[in-house]
Amino acid sequence: YRELVEVPKLTITAVESQKRDWFDLSVVVTVGGRTVPFLPLFTALAKGKKKLLLVDGTYLSLAQPVFDDLRRLIEEAAGLDEWETGLRVSRYQTSLMADFEDLADETHQAVAWRDAARALGDVTRLEKVQVSAAVDAELRPYQHEGFTWLAFLYRYGLGGILADDMGLGKTLQTLALIAHADADRPFLVVAPTSVVPTWLTEAARFTPGLTVRGVGSTEQAGGGAIRGIATGAHVVVTSYALFRLDFAAYQGVEWAGLILDEAQFVKNPASQAHRCAVELNAPFTLAITGTPMENSLLDLWALFAVVAPGLFPSMRRFTEQYLRPIERGDSPELVARLQRRIRPLLLRRTKELVAAELPAKQEQVIRVDLTPEHRAIYDTFLQRERQKLLGLIDDLDRNRFIVFRSLTLLRMLSLDASLIDQQYAGIASSKLDALMERLDDVVAEGHRALVFSQFTTFLQKAADRLDAAQVAYEYLDGSTLRRAEVIERFRSGDAPVFLISLKAGGFGLNLTEADYVFLLDPWWNPASEAQAVDRVHRIGQTRSVNVY
Repeated sequence: YRELVEVPKLTITAVESQKRDWFDLSVVVTVGGRTVPFLPLFTALAKGKKKLLLVDGTYLSLAQPVFDDLRRLIEEAAGLDEWETGLRVSRYQTSLMADFEDLADETHQAVAWRDAARALGDVTRLEKVQVSAAVDAELRPYQHEGFTWLAFLYRYGLGGILADDMGLGKTLQTLALIAHADADRPFLVVAPTSVVPTWLTEAARFTPGLTVRGVGSTEQAGGGAIRGIATGAHVVVTSYALFRLDFAAYQGVEWAGLILDEAQFVKNPASQAHRCAVELNAPFTLAITGTPMENSLLDLWALFAVVAPGLFPSMRRFTEQYLRPIERGDSPELVARLQRRIRPLLLRRTKELVAAELPAKQEQVIRVDLTPEHRAIYDTFLQRERQKLLGLIDDLDRNRFIVFRSLTLLRMLSLDASLIDQQYAGIASSKLDALMERLDDVVAEGHRALVFSQFTTFLQKAADRLDAAQVAYEYLDGSTLRRAEVIERFRSGDAPVFLISLKAGGFGLNLTEADYVFLLDPWWNPASEAQAVDRVHRIGQTRSVNVY
């Protein structure tokens, strides 16, 4: 037996695969003129072996840094059970390919890969693209940069996530892309039900020359009707519910691209909406969301699984490689690697960075003490729920729903005792008293206000108080029919108050006619509250915004 002591030489070759978004990757290792078979080499590395014996009696020490780095990179590019079918790397993994190149002595890239990777290497230096004359708006500098980035992605058939802060004009940037593409097929826009009318309105405002059609019911989408709606259209706008229910009809149309607005709606990989978004045949997919990560890194994984399949491994392996080590806080280098992977395909600008021209926003937390009678009821329930939960703390996972129910009951009870039992209807709500006191000033001074709550029953209580005070208002929650009419009535009418449930109207609406926002109950996720506030504090607002 004789040891091969020469330094191993690596050659990486990328060849376009039959699969649309992938390249077959070949890794060749040569030592002293001998070619080392890749599969036995990597199998030995995976099993932690110290040496590899070759058929001619020579052996190779595996305790070399080049092999450590090679193993890490290939683990990221493919699962162990995929070795037999060959190694593949997604065209979205440009930073991963760059790491391979750093490691290799020689690389041979596919032409398509080279073109996309070179441009994606530094998205800040993309060549500026002229906005189409079909766009009836002047894009701000950061919006033009966003449009240029979108145009680049579309040109190379790459998906991405436009994750600008709420209110920075993501819809306008996307409409500019659609006008620029001038495709012979329509784009499909999928949005929450309450946001569909906004797309139709914004398209008519900014791109009046485009033919934009909305799908309003399953009857419209059923059978071949959706094909008729798409014929001759530049954009078809539908809701997530209809997209999910009539997916076969949408799958039967050739689209220029899929655009997912408020894309956090597909962040659950187990949901049908997510599966439909992944399966739709479209050469280009764009996710639009101001909150690309709400709960954990898995939200980010789910979005990239839709727009850039293959950027990351399976959810299980992503959890092992990134999620758990990062959550433990013991792998700062992983955070940097993750940022490097997603940077070319995710664009996020914050208001602080790009929209200094926005008017001031004043936020104030108002502490409201309960009346003595209300407090006594609350304390009684608090002690009862506390005693109930003390016995459940040892196994929170199993009793999670009961704990959540108790917390929700106490939150509702703190708002208004009658929300949990009508026998307390005679006890005034201190919070509604505080709201009405401030709304009196808002209305008297000619301002307009949005009032948000997570609990529709509490919004109804607020509506009753406004009725009693003879203050005009509009109302929107998940059960509201003809939402577009309600929203337009507030925007063009004189009603000074708009009552909105946080879930139904906390995103996708442009309501700069108001300049006061009241959040009646705090939510566990600050991003949801920020989205609600940004219905008012966004591009187009000319007055100072006050948030309570």
